Amino acid sequence: MVYPAHSPREIRRNLDMNQKDFWLKVGVTQSGGSRYENGRNMPRPVSELLRIVYVEQIDLRNIQRMDIEVVNYLKREDAALFKTLKKAVKEKAKAASVQMV
Repeated sequence: MVYPAHSPREIRRNLDMNQKDFWLKVGVTQSGGSRYENGRNMPRPVSELLRIVYVEQIDLRNIQRMDIEVVNYLKREDAALFKTLKKAVKEKAKAASVQMV
């Protein structure tokens, strides 16, 4: 498991990825990613994208604006249903991970 407290270099090396492929998934060039790995301050949006892609393991290509709007609408308009669905998804993911073991 990858933890957000790790440096981008540690995360990349733990995943055995080269810089180009690792940074491409979050829309950063290899040279830009190299600068972040060498200590340059990383903007918060880039840091959040790293968390989303490598910690939450979400493929950004699969997200559309409408998906986020639907989630926000559901949270706002029917919080109980949102919580029920979220719990069901967590239980399904947990069951799937148990089956893999």
